[in-house]
Amino acid sequence: MPVKIRGPRKSDRPALRALVESTGVFVPVEVEAAVELFDAALVPGQPDGYHVLVLEDDGEFAAYACFGHVPMTETTFDLYWIAVSPARHGRGLGRRMLAAVYDAVRAMGGRKIIAETSDKPGYEATNAFYRATGWEERGRIPDFYRPGDTKVTYVRDVPPTSESPE
Repeated sequence: MPVKIRGPRKSDRPALRALVESTGVFVPVEVEAAVELFDAALVPGQPDGYHVLVLEDDGEFAAYACFGHVPMTETTFDLYWIAVSPARHGRGLGRRMLAAVYDAVRAMGGRKIIAETSDKPGYEATNAFYRATGWEERGRIPDFYRPGDTKVTYVRDVPPTSESPE
């Protein structure tokens, strides 16, 4: 079965939780936040709410992204979550997911995306992924999430057309 990107389904909730937990980097409160945003994205009629895309690989929930319009801005979006099953890392699925996010954000009139992450151990690959896919680091706030856990902010202009996931 080929890779397929689609909208979320309520039945995806256990797979989403399992995927986020399988990364090994998120503390319980972060796992719960991922599930809460996923649930919020399932509520219809929220034009400025949360949006989720799911990537299936061989028919299995393999990756997802959650994003949304930043209130009080015209064209800026936040990328709240992007996660790929650790068993499927290195296959370009994260790049495919980003391309789908860019397409969705562009279709909603978005021009800029902000992503925030950590610099604590375990996040080296995440930070390398953002840099390798054209995101610019724009700021760091030490001890933001908890003592010793710096917030790293990345910014990316939405490409004018789909980028190849390769």
